[in-house]
Amino acid sequence: MQTINKTLGDVIKELAVNMPDREAVKYSTLDYRRTWKEFDEETDRVAKAFMALGIEKGDKVAIWATNIPEWLLTLFGSAKCGAILVTVNTNYKVFELEYLLSQSDTKLLVMMGGFKGNDYVGTVNTLIPELAGASEGKVKTKKLPYLDRIVFAGANTPKGMLGFKDMLAYADRVSDGELSERKASLDTHDVINMQYTSGTTGFPKGVMLTHFNILNNGKTIGDGMKFTPDDRLCIVVPFFHCFGLVLATMACITHGTTMVPVEAYSPVPVMNAISAEKCTAVHGVPTMFIGMLEHPSFNQFDFSSMRTGIMAGSPCPI
Repeated sequence: MQTINKTLGDVIKELAVNMPDREAVKYSTLDYRRTWKEFDEETDRVAKAFMALGIEKGDKVAIWATNIPEWLLTLFGSAKCGAILVTVNTNYKVFELEYLLSQSDTKLLVMMGGFKGNDYVGTVNTLIPELAGASEGKVKTKKLPYLDRIVFAGANTPKGMLGFKDMLAYADRVSDGELSERKASLDTHDVINMQYTSGTTGFPKGVMLTHFNILNNGKTIGDGMKFTPDDRLCIVVPFFHCFGLVLATMACITHGTTMVPVEAYSPVPVMNAISAEKCTAVHGVPTMFIGMLEHPSFNQFDFSSMRTGIMAGSPCPI
């Protein structure tokens, strides 16, 4: 196999140059669609905003959210400025979040409001009471000495936090030349992702992964699935997990395949995304596929575009 010796930013830039008007990302549940050129430009802007907030090469940027657009923007924006993305499980409670942020030395946290009754805003305010008096997300707390900023992805930014859209305005403080200089300092073997294990035999451990690691793992998966720019992958498995981040996102960008994310699993939105967006592939675990196959609305959707996918996570029933 011929390996990819590039950074994530290099791969996105090549897609923007070689197929600028092809769809990179298309949500069926949200008003968000970007071509590769648009996605490259937007993630450049996120990278510049992070730099303006003081994010240096090697700093940790954590993301606590479901499969929303800001997750992808944070992933590629942090990679482009050399930061290390720390993925946060969407089911984490306060003690787990504190452990991860502390153990990883996270400097900036991007988060949404909550998921499945898990109030992320309440959790963060419990963990960091100083946030109530913060301005534009800039916090200091003895519990988390490295944490410097909290950014909120979503409408109605909570008190003390910096809104993601407001954060993008910071990008104007960093020149294109400064971003280019930062990109030039990056190497394919730089660590840019920390994924935490489940901790079933002890405390969770942050696995340090490089551009080279995740890109080539994704490429291998995409090669096996014979992905091309004509494919469209429905991504409902969580971005925070290697299934969503590597087997899905990286498999797509290494083949120019369109990403069709769904924020979180529910049978009807997933079936609608596959049908409406003419997806050729979908990833999931057995319970997801069973939930769709046994759903009373299953026959109302058109799955004729489907040709491949991955089922993983547990044994597959016949």
